[in-house]
Amino acid sequence: MALGGTAFAADAPIPTKDIPGAKDSPTLKRYEGSYIISNTAFAYSDFKAPLSKLEETDQRDVNNNRLFAPKQEQELEGRLTRLAYWIPDGRSPFEVMRNYQDELEAAGGQVLFSCKAETCGGDHTRSSYGGGGTSSLMMYFFHAADVKDAPFSIGQCALTSSVSDQRYFTGKKPGPDGDTWITVQTFQADGGATCKPVTGRTFALVHVLEPKAREKKMTTVRADEMAKSIGSTGKVTLYGILFDTAKTDVKPESGATLQEISALMKADTKLAVIVVGHTDNQGGYDYNLDLSRRRADSVIKVLAASYGVDGKRLKAAGVGMVAPAASNDDEAGRSKNRRVELVKLN
Repeated sequence: MALGGTAFAADAPIPTKDIPGAKDSPTLKRYEGSYIISNTAFAYSDFKAPLSKLEETDQRDVNNNRLFAPKQEQELEGRLTRLAYWIPDGRSPFEVMRNYQDELEAAGGQVLFSCKAETCGGDHTRSSYGGGGTSSLMMYFFHAADVKDAPFSIGQCALTSSVSDQRYFTGKKPGPDGDTWITVQTFQADGGATCKPVTGRTFALVHVLEPKAREKKMTTVRADEMAKSIGSTGKVTLYGILFDTAKTDVKPESGATLQEISALMKADTKLAVIVVGHTDNQGGYDYNLDLSRRRADSVIKVLAASYGVDGKRLKAAGVGMVAPAASNDDEAGRSKNRRVELVKLN
């Protein structure tokens, strides 16, 4: 079943060229005769690649689906490109997937995990759309709200319709700057009454994560600026305290911000603050609440152990996703929501 609405897509033109502004990743060729129908790119993002089938967890996703996740996965950061392709008529998902695998292996890469249909885990008939059921493989990567193609366009229909004959693999390709990771999911779509042009058509969804150093554009907030913000608003928001995805250890790159917090506390010996952890909405509510609290605890432990701050002047709190600073509908907003705040306690 496609994303709801009227049957506007019935007259949507069959693609004869790529959507404007789209281009292939230089890492991986396209299947001959295909066209890009959806294109999303991030100069730097986090990404997780499954290395085993999805299995049921005790959590719910953002759309109240029973969350299925792999027990083995690779957590990555770098330049991320997501491309969806309209495949020529008469080509099966299996044929297209095998061509992508051949291309990867010919370039010196290797397939690390592959699956088909129900062996992938989760609901193998769902794409990125739907709630209240079982999550799917595509939902592991993104949800329908993350699809920014025009309503009832070929791209939006392909990524939100029911699917069949799903095929998938995770692979990586070595390079001079490190490994490039690639995931390819091929499937046939059933657009229903609202997205008829995609019904029976094979599509390929490709993610490419290239190694890239993160551009450090966040200016470290100085101690006097923290004091000014706390004095006027009762809090200060900090983006310079960093964690790996789903982890609680404070990364070494956080040192400059932690040093300024130490200076703030030493300059005002009566100040006490709550260290508040915030997350985006990726993952379940209870999971994010617990993760944010444990991250706040980690910040306090590091400040006390390595920066000479009296731990009695610090309290930890985690609010998970409940106080967003921006929309969680895209990565730009989610990055603003992943933060630490110091809130005046006394």
